[in-house]
Amino acid sequence: MSNQSNPHELGDADFHSTVHSFEFWFEAVEGYLHGRPYGVSPSTKDVELDERQREGLITTLCNYCVGETAALEASSGMIRFAPDRHAKIFLSTQVVDEGRHLEVLLHRMAQLGVAEPEAEIEKRANRSLLKFKDRLLDFVDARDWEASVLAQNVILECLEFTVFRHHSGTADPVTADMLRGIVSDERRHMGFGENDLGRRLLMAPHTHDRLHKIKRELDTLVLDTFEETLGELGVDRAERPDLAGDYLAAVARLGFRS
Repeated sequence: MSNQSNPHELGDADFHSTVHSFEFWFEAVEGYLHGRPYGVSPSTKDVELDERQREGLITTLCNYCVGETAALEASSGMIRFAPDRHAKIFLSTQVVDEGRHLEVLLHRMAQLGVAEPEAEIEKRANRSLLKFKDRLLDFVDARDWEASVLAQNVILECLEFTVFRHHSGTADPVTADMLRGIVSDERRHMGFGENDLGRRLLMAPHTHDRLHKIKRELDTLVLDTFEETLGELGVDRAERPDLAGDYLAAVARLGFRS
């Protein structure tokens, strides 16, 4: 196995330059994108949804578009003030990922008969998720690197990873196939955020308290989004997965507890 395919065999400096590279990104995505137009295998068969299922899925996809648009706008803006070239290169790969995610989500909405996705997104968007997007972009506009990485590559990516992973286990075959590809990207984006902030907190532990306050502010919006999403998908309260617990456990890996 080469160091390219097993970067953990590399030293610290080479590890970061490798995993933040376009070459690494291309190898990572090729396996689950090649031959899969709009992120779905041609062999995956669509199924007919009843009206309640269709409406719930459309609303859910609208909110997924809000989250992916937030990440697209934030990651592109963060390139300007990223602390080094390796971070800039990684964020450029994330911009491509987020743009693709938005495209495949809009394509799925079109398959479900949505003629004007922008109007549907505006009508159906979760208010808490819209507030989260605004807050994230506030950090980006302020060129606050630590807060931007926390809000986007830790909190937002944890939110999306948690929801998409659970949803892919219960969704119709086409939506499930699409979401599994997106989850693979979210895992890589989370790794960047955890690694970057983890190193910064070791070097400047005094920033922990400031970031913890930001996390607690954003947690409320995340948990509200979970609750609404599960309702849109029609999951009975007694059968709902513990999305909040999964999310909080993922964020806690950085030492940010409730």
